[in-house]
Amino acid sequence: MIVVAGEALIDLVPGGPGGDDGLPALLPRLGGGPYNTAVALGRLGAKAAFCSRVSADGFGEALLGGLRTAGVDVSLVQRGPEPTTLAVAAVGADGSAGYGFYAGGTADRLFELPGPLPDTTRALCLGTCSLVLEPGASAYEALLRRESGRGVFTLLDPNIRPGLIPDAPAYRARFRSWLPYVSLLKLSAEDAAWLGGSPREWLAAGPSAVVVTHGAQGLSVHTRDGDATCAVPGESVEVVDTIGAGDTVNAALLHRLSEYGALSGEEVAALPEPAWRAILAYAARAAAVTCSRGGAQPPYAAELAG
Repeated sequence: MIVVAGEALIDLVPGGPGGDDGLPALLPRLGGGPYNTAVALGRLGAKAAFCSRVSADGFGEALLGGLRTAGVDVSLVQRGPEPTTLAVAAVGADGSAGYGFYAGGTADRLFELPGPLPDTTRALCLGTCSLVLEPGASAYEALLRRESGRGVFTLLDPNIRPGLIPDAPAYRARFRSWLPYVSLLKLSAEDAAWLGGSPREWLAAGPSAVVVTHGAQGLSVHTRDGDATCAVPGESVEVVDTIGAGDTVNAALLHRLSEYGALSGEEVAALPEPAWRAILAYAARAAAVTCSRGGAQPPYAAELAG
């Protein structure tokens, strides 16, 4: 089983022209980086579970419904009376998305460290706002450290939201402190530039591989021994928006690594270049499908067949 831990929220996305007051029409969509990753894993056919704290309000019920529909186990989800986090998305002419967050006192910020994950857990994926907003961030960090120490394969996607980070140098230092507990680091080229450093430096700190997404230009991977360093191009598609594309990549990477029997740091480091090319190409194809439709709507396995 692959466990995804982190926030579930509601994206408010542009939905066409607004009223006479000049305000845009906004449509609610299920979202949050970890949430999207869990849904994508379920749609791809992976056995997945979601670990978070979700509100008991109507949005929270809808979020759980989306997970169940995708076949994701929700038994690790904590519930609370606090409201659901809202993220207001602004989509640029090229489909890229920026966000403003309403996260004060919301449910996912109050996540508490759970007991040990089930013995069937083969991988743990974390990232995005959940590793920034306290007090939940410290609980997710403790989960990362504990499960890594138990030998669970870990994927970290920092998915930087600068507007949520009050002290950038402190966060960069905290990010570096996580690397000894990370098996696979996945991040965008923009995240890499914001964090500073290089794949080679990050690999030296702990991860067995680093995957970098380059938008329409595709994906690249760097491994600890350097033998599997390679890149694949992106797939051409008419972009509606990029919401959920990186989250889909997370799911595609974990799903394919599982199929290769490579959910350990040693196995990832030993993957040959042809295997990495096939894995990255699958992730690029999955992300392209997500970009071709509005909101975070990752593909189903049948859409990627062949």
